[in-house]
Amino acid sequence: MTTRRKVHLIALLALGFGLGGAAAPVDLGAMETDVRRLDDKWAHIVYQVADKGEQLREIEALAKEAATVVARYPGRAEPLLWQGIVTSEEAGLASVFDQLGLAGEARTMFERAQMIDPYALNGSVLMSLGVIYYHVPGFPIGFGNDRKARGFLEAALAMDPNGLDANYFYGDFLIEQGEYAKARTVLEHALEARPNPRRPIWDAGRRLDVRDLLAKLDQRAAR
Repeated sequence: MTTRRKVHLIALLALGFGLGGAAAPVDLGAMETDVRRLDDKWAHIVYQVADKGEQLREIEALAKEAATVVARYPGRAEPLLWQGIVTSEEAGLASVFDQLGLAGEARTMFERAQMIDPYALNGSVLMSLGVIYYHVPGFPIGFGNDRKARGFLEAALAMDPNGLDANYFYGDFLIEQGEYAKARTVLEHALEARPNPRRPIWDAGRRLDVRDLLAKLDQRAAR
């Protein structure tokens, strides 16, 4: 599992919601602010902190903060999604002995978010499930599953066909599957996404990720 794959590799804790029950009223403005803070800190750690040891220390601290946000807004998918994203990032930075356990926790978080609202944040819950299923090794080592990954990634892309993340992760998956021509089309479309001034660090960093994959495709084609 690489540190730049996210899984964004979206297991959520202490939820306090009843399956099938209505979520308690929350201050949506405050929740959006708290979730945005997690997003901004995650992007800073991933794209602006170069030292891997410092990255791990900061992502571990952010995981604790994310758990607090989840507890503050029980029954909401958005904080759960971001706790899963942070946990999956932690998995990518952790020792090999801890990676699979953390990835499993992240998957549980994404699944719980999916039960609340599979359409939250423009399909990001489904996308995160797809990412974690293709980043984790398959049986007998782990729970990775390319069939499930494709299903989730394509469902997320259908919800956000012009999204930068949705196209990036689907393109990355297609490369792993050896579908290089289709991957190039998808990745080129990713770069056509509108810039997001509310998430400038993520936007710039993800576009670099896309260009890195396209450069690898160019190198492969030149062989």
